[in-house]
This record gives sequence, structure tokens and C-alpha cells, in this order.
Amino acid sequence: MSHPAHSPVATPSLPAVWLTPVELGLLGAIWGASFLFMRIAAKDFGALPLVEIRLALGGLVLLPFLWGARKAFPLKLWPKLALLGAINSALPFALFAWAAQRAPAGIAAITNSTAVLFTAVVAFVFYGERIGPRRVVALAVGFGGVVVLASGKAAGANVGGAVAAGTTAACLYGIGVNMVKRHLSGLPAGAVASATLSCAAVLTLPFAAVAWPTQPIPVVSWLSAAALGVLCSGIAYVLYYRLIQRIGASRAVTVTYLVPLFGVAWAWLLLGEPLTLTLAIAGTLILGSVALSQQRPS
Repeated sequence: MSHPAHSPVATPSLPAVWLTPVELGLLGAIWGASFLFMRIAAKDFGALPLVEIRLALGGLVLLPFLWGARKAFPLKLWPKLALLGAINSALPFALFAWAAQRAPAGIAAITNSTAVLFTAVVAFVFYGERIGPRRVVALAVGFGGVVVLASGKAAGANVGGAVAAGTTAACLYGIGVNMVKRHLSGLPAGAVASATLSCAAVLTLPFAAVAWPTQPIPVVSWLSAAALGVLCSGIAYVLYYRLIQRIGASRAVTVTYLVPLFGVAWAWLLLGEPLTLTLAIAGTLILGSVALSQQRPS
């Protein structure tokens, strides 16, 4: 929110003070709901057709950003955008959708938060960034939480495969964040999101077409798929970039703590998924490790 040029710098108004926590909460609720929507729709669509709808709608919602910045996207840049689209969107979305067919939504929501830990690991292994003792402890605690989560059962079913899929998706997000930071940092974030989602949609299309369901899809699954694309992949990115511009990336990323909380809460409220002790212990370990890894040395 910008002040008129002639006005002096003053204490932020009450609406401005409340805007950031409200938007952070809204973003956490939207991204948390994405696991609920996947849980509802994946069983009817299958993973790849659902991902195709999500990517295509998300790319379309963000298309005005790309159109406005089109001169900054020469032809030689598109192979890099396509690679990023595969790593940061197509593959992780497919892994989460696959997990949604096999385990409660809360499981995937919790594994998603390990993306922050993987971002640090990838930066250390591939780019030589210092990791520090605090982050080493955080990583150990976080991955301990993943092991606890994978060892549990939900609704009588073993969730190890779904935890592995969700953790792999989070690792891909960690790679994607580092790629964006180092290769696309000068470009408008909304335009990059639209370009990568659109590329990912094109890459996924042949696989989605082959796997497209033959049976009729219930209306609730169509609505969930549409919400995934428009709300969770389009509008949510716009919200996220607004936050980054206003409060900076390091503060905007605190939404990571809210996503699993909302993911578990939505699944409990709307799908009746149980709140198990394993889920609570694993969630506490993983979120605690993410909080620890984000702290800066005094």
C-alpha cells in the first residue's frame, strides 16, 4: 500500500497494521485448503488430469502478469522456464495428488512444510551456502519428524508411501526456489509464475490426456479442481507476491507455519480426518525445525 507522494511518513493506519497478518492468515488458509481439494478430487480425476487442470487454470489467472512483462521473456529463456515449471510445479503437484489418493490431507500438508529445510540443504550442497549449527540441528529435528510421520498409520492404512511422495515434492520445491533465486531473480515474480505454470501445463498435457478418466466426474470434484487452479495456484500467488513486495521474502515465508495447521484443520473439519498422536508429534517436530531454521543469529 503506497502513501500519496505529498504525505509525510507516519505511523501506519490501523487497516495497514492489520493487513499483513490478515493476508498471511488468508494465504495460509488457501494453501492449506489445497490439500483438502486434492483429497476430494484426486480419487475421481487421477493425479495427472487433476494436475493438468490446476496448472492450466493457475497459468491463465496469472497471464496478465506475463503479458505485461512479455518483453522481458525472450525465446532463449523459455527452456529454462520449462525446466523450472517441471521441477517447481508439474512434478511436485503430481506427487501431492498421488499422495492425496492414498493418505489423509493432513499428511501431505505437514510434509509440504519441509520445503524450507530442503531449500537450505540444496543451497548448501549445490551453491556452497553456509548452513550453520542451528540449521543442522533444525534439519535433524525436521527429518526426524518426517520419519515419525511415515511410521504412523491413518485410518488403518500405512502412509509411508504418501509421506515419501510429499517429502520428495518438498525437496523439488527446495530446488525450484534456489533456481528462481539464482537464474530468474531480475524478472517479475507474477510473470515467472504464469510462465512456469503454463510450461508445466504443456509438459503435463500428453500424460494427462492418456490418463483422463472415462467415468463421469462428480460436481464437487470439478469444483475442487477449479479451486485448486484458480484459488490455490492463481489468486494465492498474487497474494504471496503482494506480501513479498510489502514485507520482504523472509517475512512472507512465515506462511509456511500456517499451511500445515490449516491443512490439518480443514481436513478434520470438512472430511472428518482424525487428529492422531503421530500427526501431532510429527507436526510439532517439523514446524519447530522450520521455525528454528528461519531464526537469524543475534
